[in-house]
Amino acid sequence: MNDASPPPLRGRILVVDDQRNMRATTALLLRAAGHTVSEAATGEEALGLLAGGGVDLLLTDLKMEPMDGLTLLKRALEVAPRLQVILMTAFGSIESAVEAMRLGAYDYVTKPFKESEVRYRVERALERAGLLSAVNMFSGEFNQRHGLSALVGGSPAMLELKTRLVRVAQSDATVLIQGESGTGKELVARALHAQSRRSTKPFVPVNCAAISETLLESELFGHAKGAFTGAVKTRRGLFEEADGGTLFIDEVTETSPAFQSKLLRTLQEGEVRRVGESTSLRVDVRTAAATNRDIELEVHEKRFRQDLYYRLNVVTLRVPPLRERLEDVPALAKHFLERANARSPRPRQLSASAVAHLMGYAFPGNVRELENLIEQAAALAEGDELQAEDFPIRPQTRRASGMGSGSLSLIEAPGTRTPTLAETVDDAERRAIAQSLERHGTDLAQVAEELGISSTTLWRKMKRLNLRPPGDVTRE
Repeated sequence: MNDASPPPLRGRILVVDDQRNMRATTALLLRAAGHTVSEAATGEEALGLLAGGGVDLLLTDLKMEPMDGLTLLKRALEVAPRLQVILMTAFGSIESAVEAMRLGAYDYVTKPFKESEVRYRVERALERAGLLSAVNMFSGEFNQRHGLSALVGGSPAMLELKTRLVRVAQSDATVLIQGESGTGKELVARALHAQSRRSTKPFVPVNCAAISETLLESELFGHAKGAFTGAVKTRRGLFEEADGGTLFIDEVTETSPAFQSKLLRTLQEGEVRRVGESTSLRVDVRTAAATNRDIELEVHEKRFRQDLYYRLNVVTLRVPPLRERLEDVPALAKHFLERANARSPRPRQLSASAVAHLMGYAFPGNVRELENLIEQAAALAEGDELQAEDFPIRPQTRRASGMGSGSLSLIEAPGTRTPTLAETVDDAERRAIAQSLERHGTDLAQVAEELGISSTTLWRKMKRLNLRPPGDVTRE
């Protein structure tokens, strides 16, 4: 019988401990296992060694001075985002060790530890490092499409987002992605998945605003055969589809309190219960959620559960609006034009005047609006070089309002401000729905039929536009 199991992985390990005897003993143990081991007595010394590269695993004590293990962890992952980290901690510091794992550490061991335990945890960490390296090498196309390369821009705001994303990607912490509509929140979620240890497993997105309330529970959790009319067979939900990978829940604030309660239970227990079934199924899913609303205001006004907010908001990634990073407009415009050229027999180029024209605009529709403008110009322009006049926008100046440093009031230069396209559409929808409500009162089915939309779409539009039937005082 051939029992030729693969030999244990050998790695390059840095041991950090301000107690010389503990550091030397741990290093000796790891060298005996065949690893290449370096030692450092302080966090600063360790960072200097990490800056030179060539380290697979950092094994550091938690309680050190002047730089403790948590601080070293944060700074080490900034230097080497794919570095594996194991914390050594006393039994009374377990909470700090768990916090370290939330910040990106791979594992922790409690002192005093057994030699076999340290060897096992080190081998697992090195195995993970090897897998990440292999994934990084062989998934170039996926990373090109959905990794950091998809997050175009080198502005300070984007560099901060990318740095934070890489750091949190190594953990399984739940991430809340916040940003205005059109900023690219799903791209951020895909990049988070691509940079994580789950990158070879499914990435499953779901937009809560695009699915009716009655179907959303079935879509996420699945259902049993016969659970409701039309359930002709048992169906797996998206949580099960994403097992081992990442589930991206977009527009999470569009859900009802009842659904939020069920989502909270699933996130807390790591289990899903299909609609119509009494037993639960274990799932291993990393969750990322997104919203374009002020979620803290939603919590304050009792539209979103506070406990679910805390469960989702372990780590926040804020996607900046395009007006806060206009220096990225040239790179984004070039990126979108290259994509448009790939689909067209007549390639275009951007003139300097066109770029300057675009950079003078505040983009209320954010990156999505810029992409649409580029595609429209590439399709309709007469010449091979896109000029300023090929973009039907009027440059706007940005003036700070009294709402805070991040808020802007847009004014046209010169003259008074013209409503944005989104505002014009909202105004037209508001008038059309209000007039239909005057005719049909509380008969929303008639209103929806007259407007040519579904009842669910009507309900969502009325909620967004703050409309209700005449005489309805239930929300007063």
